[in-house]
Amino acid sequence: MTVIVRALRPEVTADAEGFAHVRHVAVPYMMSTPASVVHSVTHAHPDARHLALVAERHGEIVGTAQVGLVPESPEPGQGYLNVYVHPEHTRHGAGSLLVRTAEEHLAAHGATRLLSWVLDAPGNRAFAEAHGYRPSRSAHLLRLDLAHGTLPPRQTPPPGVELRTATDYAADPRPVFELDAEASSDEPGDVDVTMTDYEAWLTETWRHPLLDLELTSVAVVDGRPAAFSAAYTDGGTRYATAMTGTGRAYRGRGLAKLAKNDSLHRARAAGYTEAFTGNDAGNGPMLAINKWFGYDICATEVRHVRELG
Repeated sequence: MTVIVRALRPEVTADAEGFAHVRHVAVPYMMSTPASVVHSVTHAHPDARHLALVAERHGEIVGTAQVGLVPESPEPGQGYLNVYVHPEHTRHGAGSLLVRTAEEHLAAHGATRLLSWVLDAPGNRAFAEAHGYRPSRSAHLLRLDLAHGTLPPRQTPPPGVELRTATDYAADPRPVFELDAEASSDEPGDVDVTMTDYEAWLTETWRHPLLDLELTSVAVVDGRPAAFSAAYTDGGTRYATAMTGTGRAYRGRGLAKLAKNDSLHRARAAGYTEAFTGNDAGNGPMLAINKWFGYDICATEVRHVRELG
């Protein structure tokens, strides 16, 4: 039967559930829930031209794609498409049709450079290269057994430092936004990012359904957020670090490690049994921190790039 590709319908529960299911089986170390799928579609920045696609075969959703532009990039024309197909439904054309539909959407909205994360496996890389994409940087996906692993002991904050949670900033999250914007701008990647839109950050990040404010730890120095570790939870047993960062003026003091350790201990106490995170392969400091916590690399993705025109 022919594979069809169409836009995800956020108002249809089965669409969001099917999208989240494919993502889970294709990339189980990345957190996705029906609520997070709907949020991404309905709350994306208008300039992102965000599009969620599903591929159907025999009436079943067997593939997905997240597509859009990067409005935070100072360089226009940066687009992304991340395509995943259910492992039991490959080689039926779903991936190629998703790629073609995504590329047509991005080209129509002015994209000149396309970026896509591809699992580091021979078949996946060959698929990307056959569609005109060349490999770029890599990122590792890591897993920690919270239920049976041994976390480093909880640390007492040094003098002048206190640990808070993001809940403490619920009334005014702007200090957390400013820290996130500074840390994100220094993250290694193929696209430079400059976060200036506070209202968009509130909608897309602070109010994201996976963000757990109570488990997000913030290290505060002299009343100012200096480092943080943002926690995602799925409402079940899975916990993920969405972002860990430190303000430039406070780096080299172990504050990111302090915040992440605090968050992990509280996540385990709350009953979460698995922890996930991801790091650019060239981000030695964070990889070292995660090794110290006991994370193991469970998969690697390679960013692939295609220039249009």
